[in-house]
Amino acid sequence: MKEIVSSYFKQRSLVNHQLMSYNDCIPAGDGRLSRMEKIVRSIRIGTDEPVEDLPGGEGEGGCIKLDVLDKEILVRLKNIRLGQPTIREANGAEHPATPLECRIRKLTYFSPVYLDFRIYRDDIPPDTPDGDLGYINEEGVHIGNLPIMIRSARCNVHADHIDENRKLSPQTSAEDAEYLTQLLRKAGEDPLDPGGYFIINGTERVLISMEDLAPNRVTVEKNKKYAHETEVAKIFSQRDGVRKPLNVEKRRDGMLMVKIPSAGTTAIPVVLLMRALGMENDKEIFASIAGPVEAMKYTVANLNDVKDNEEYGVETEEEAVSWLEKKFAAGQQKEYRESRIQNLLDKELLPHLGSSPDHRHKKSIFLGRIVRQVLEMAITNRDPNDKDHYANKRVRLAGDLMEDLFRVSMQQLARDLKYQLERHHNRKRELKINSCLRPDVLTSKIMHALATGNWVGGRSGVSQLLDRTTYIAALSHMRRVTSPLVRSQPHFEARDLHPTHWGRLCPNETPEGQNCGLVKNAAQMIDVSEEVPEDDVKELLMEAGVDSSPIQWAVGSRIHVNGDIFGLHKRPNKLVAQFKSRRRSGRIRPEVSIRHDSANRDVYINTDRGRMLRPLLVIEHGSLNLSKTHLHGLRSGDLTFSDLVSTGVVEWVDAEEEEDLLIAPRPYDLPSTSPKHGRPINPTKVEWLNLGEEEISEAKLGVEVQLPNGDSVYEEFSVPLNYYQDGIDALRRKQNKNNTVLVYTHVEIDPQLILGVCASLVPYPEHNSTPRVTGGTAMVKQSLGLPSANFRLRPDTRAHIMHYPQQAIVGTRAMESTNFNKRPGGQNFVVAIMSQHGYNMQDAVIMNRASVERALARSTFVRTYNAENKRFPGGQEERIEVPGTGLDEVKGLRSWESYSHLERDGLPVPEEYLSTLDKSDRVVLVGKTSPPRFLEEAHGAFLQAQERRESSMLVRHGEEGWVDNVFVTESLDSGRLVRITLRTNKIPELGDKFASRHGQKGVIGRLVDEEDMPFTADGIIPDLLINPHAIPSRMTVAHVLEMVGGKVGSMEGRKVDGTAFTGEKEDSLRSGLLRNGFNHTGREPMINGETGEAYSADVFVGVIYYQRLHHLVSSKLHARSRGRVQILTRQPTEGRARQGGLRFGEMERDCLISHGASMVIKDRLLDESDGWNLMVCNTKGCGHIAYYDWKRRTTVCPVCGDRSDVHTVQTSYAFKLLLDEMKSLGVAMRLELGDRR
Repeated sequence: MKEIVSSYFKQRSLVNHQLMSYNDCIPAGDGRLSRMEKIVRSIRIGTDEPVEDLPGGEGEGGCIKLDVLDKEILVRLKNIRLGQPTIREANGAEHPATPLECRIRKLTYFSPVYLDFRIYRDDIPPDTPDGDLGYINEEGVHIGNLPIMIRSARCNVHADHIDENRKLSPQTSAEDAEYLTQLLRKAGEDPLDPGGYFIINGTERVLISMEDLAPNRVTVEKNKKYAHETEVAKIFSQRDGVRKPLNVEKRRDGMLMVKIPSAGTTAIPVVLLMRALGMENDKEIFASIAGPVEAMKYTVANLNDVKDNEEYGVETEEEAVSWLEKKFAAGQQKEYRESRIQNLLDKELLPHLGSSPDHRHKKSIFLGRIVRQVLEMAITNRDPNDKDHYANKRVRLAGDLMEDLFRVSMQQLARDLKYQLERHHNRKRELKINSCLRPDVLTSKIMHALATGNWVGGRSGVSQLLDRTTYIAALSHMRRVTSPLVRSQPHFEARDLHPTHWGRLCPNETPEGQNCGLVKNAAQMIDVSEEVPEDDVKELLMEAGVDSSPIQWAVGSRIHVNGDIFGLHKRPNKLVAQFKSRRRSGRIRPEVSIRHDSANRDVYINTDRGRMLRPLLVIEHGSLNLSKTHLHGLRSGDLTFSDLVSTGVVEWVDAEEEEDLLIAPRPYDLPSTSPKHGRPINPTKVEWLNLGEEEISEAKLGVEVQLPNGDSVYEEFSVPLNYYQDGIDALRRKQNKNNTVLVYTHVEIDPQLILGVCASLVPYPEHNSTPRVTGGTAMVKQSLGLPSANFRLRPDTRAHIMHYPQQAIVGTRAMESTNFNKRPGGQNFVVAIMSQHGYNMQDAVIMNRASVERALARSTFVRTYNAENKRFPGGQEERIEVPGTGLDEVKGLRSWESYSHLERDGLPVPEEYLSTLDKSDRVVLVGKTSPPRFLEEAHGAFLQAQERRESSMLVRHGEEGWVDNVFVTESLDSGRLVRITLRTNKIPELGDKFASRHGQKGVIGRLVDEEDMPFTADGIIPDLLINPHAIPSRMTVAHVLEMVGGKVGSMEGRKVDGTAFTGEKEDSLRSGLLRNGFNHTGREPMINGETGEAYSADVFVGVIYYQRLHHLVSSKLHARSRGRVQILTRQPTEGRARQGGLRFGEMERDCLISHGASMVIKDRLLDESDGWNLMVCNTKGCGHIAYYDWKRRTTVCPVCGDRSDVHTVQTSYAFKLLLDEMKSLGVAMRLELGDRR
């Protein structure tokens, strides 16, 4: 089925869900109402009137009403539009922005946002006789800027915009695809960069998808708040981004109470609330709750209690409403009380069902349904709803997060505009939107959230810096899904792998530590549903005979659309079958899901966004809809993946619908050896001959097998189909009777699709223990490789580039779809598993020095330095120049040699070597002088030349390298901006970290000369020796398998397929070793390079893909004696970057005490750190801190004067500082000298 997978990735990028979500959010200009347009049209500031009553009616969009005394002024706003991303220079010139320019110049990649305004005023004559207010139009007003996602529909490097003359279609035309690649290279972009991130102030930021509880769904759970359990149903009712929770609890005495947290803490009896909503008749309440027979007594008891109990005494709607008024607005005026309760019933209670009085009947029916679920759970002792089931979750992508941010920012802008307009009106100025609107209100709010990650609603870490260590790390970062739960609590259930994660979230790729299981990653082939308008589905349901306003709610199955009861249907099975066939024929959008819960007689239809979908092959009438012609069409490019979906061959399924299905994990099971010749079968060479034929019970397969002499023969045989079932009709009758699923409905496309992008790169992961695969996925993201093809043009703060990255000999099919083969991150090493003189104990590895010298695992580290001409108030500015060459005096000049390598403009020439490691003076990267820091520094006569400070930018301490690129550009305030990249060679050395893809990590323990390394009889010298103990205890069998596979692949000059579950089998690899004259175990006799004797035991040798990780010794090595100290405490600074001290902590102190070397502590922590001689007055009853008076040449106590008995005590300066701070608070600090008592 690999054709289906490859056609899918040909059509979509791996971050397609983020791009689609963002495109759906922004205005597209095709006439449909985008999400942003809906937000603009829903704005109401200063008025609560219904839309129809406002001037201009419904079609005029949002409304802002001004609070002015003598006039009526309203502003209506609509038609939001985005311009193309532009850069506006300091002199007002504009030009189209490219992502490359924004990265280099530290700019934000954004588009201007325009809006149409119309001001209605009562002092302008109306244009129509029956109109009440005249208006002035202002169109295309710039209201702010919106950051644009790279490669989204509005981006300048998108296929629609990159060529000014025409739109390109790279998906359908190979010529266009080639042309697009050329244009992208010309624009300085990597053609394989998937996009999906933003550029904010020159840095790439990505929005992390959030996992959230699904709105408008009832979940029933047990509440263990007190000594006893009570049953509670919860629902988060959401409409237009506003959430209103509701709880229904069955108390111990059987009373059913509702709590509306947004309105108050008072509990309301359910029956009373249903009465207030207009259900006066007991029979109606009974029918709406219905449920099992035992539930009747609870309903009756509740009805009677509300009638007879003195606390309530409610029988009619009016009485119920007046009871609510008493509880929620006691002591207020009648009008306020009434409006408060109307607001409670319409706006606070279940707003997703509607917010007008007409919807109250529906709300009372919905309440009845919630009550029924609570009672059913209480009576039948059913398990509570599973919160972690993925049907109860929604994923919020970049578009949804941007929508939330835009909604809040737009409200803020509208309020600010109202305030500005009122101010202008009160000052008798002419009202013009252009002069009153401040575009930076919207821009700064959005930019601040994206730059810091602090989102609206108090969540932090929503936007993160894109991880560009390798290409795969960036991909994985954009497919991450995080949970809003608190990290510090256990949350065992939430961290667990749930059955509904299968095929949606990767079971292995999750961080270790406190985020384990809360931060997840999407599987390879997933999609996230976009919103489909409910009305289209409702029309089809009406056609299919759904009764939307039945008399009896208990007869038939209830049809729910997005959590809202739509109506009843008498024959739900027929309805579901009809609905699915329409979806498969393309009449209903593929992301709409339907589920038939026959036990509870409910049919759930979901059209909302944020459901995670996965594709499956459809079985109809016992056979697959997929045929050979489909596969041929996919291979030739005549068919695409979306054609398969629209013809019903493949179906997108969400977690809710999957509860109704029976899915075969694979169509047939392949035997390990061929029946006729008994040779191992390579799964990649198998062809299904009778695919697509109807009513077959066996799959006829053709396969090419290799004989022991190396010849290939073709063989045909049959295997039983996994999804074939006898007597389907009997099974169908049985499943209808028992409300279970017994007939196969779907087949997995490819079992390896359950893994995410990182886990799918690990060969044979099913042979490893799971924690090792998890560790392997984490280390794939830390490996050095080729992060992107435009690395020469990217001013990344830190970038690692491997010199000769290789494709893996043992690879997986996912390497093609994730483009890992084009942007690899590792090299194939010859590895022997043996110990050598104890230098590879534990996890150390021994490396061949000759391999390192021929550039194995060698990489380059590039760091970017920024220098800018800052401007200060008063016209002062910094200058990039060679210090000392101008007219001004410069304080703190270095020696002339320090600047000898700079050109006259103060900048170095590319390929100039600079270093802080040797004793040379070549450390100045950019020459720079600054004005005096404070005005008093420029003392004296005005006639003197001004004195400036030397403030050159130096190479970081402990680093060296060659100047690689010098970008000289201009920042937006027209100051000069220089970005210099410094290139350093990183050659493997002792302590550098390496890892295979199976979580086998280790550091170099020794570099051995080639002549001392062990070698095989053929003269093969391994590059790496690893410890034999690393394999058995960790159970990384795949590590051994990959070594065998790599050996076969390198001997036969081919790639070996190690894809999860369907890779080339062990037997096939062993026969490959025999074919090439090796032992089938993979072991070989080896000779000791030091003595020339053969080892007594054979050694396991093979070829395996190793990664060099970015934890390099040269960037972590840190030592110091004396050095910088902090100004305030005089203790050594902290951290390697600041040449800080090494912390001598409590445990180190304990060691020295236990060794009896406590005077060393005094030496380290006092004499060599911040020792200070403190003078203390020892006069009886004094103990104050004394000082030395230089004029009188004597010690003085502030209390006793110069007659005191003063002694010198050695303390730490930090203690002296504490005393001083306490004295400044007015606390007298006294010291008692122990030896002078």
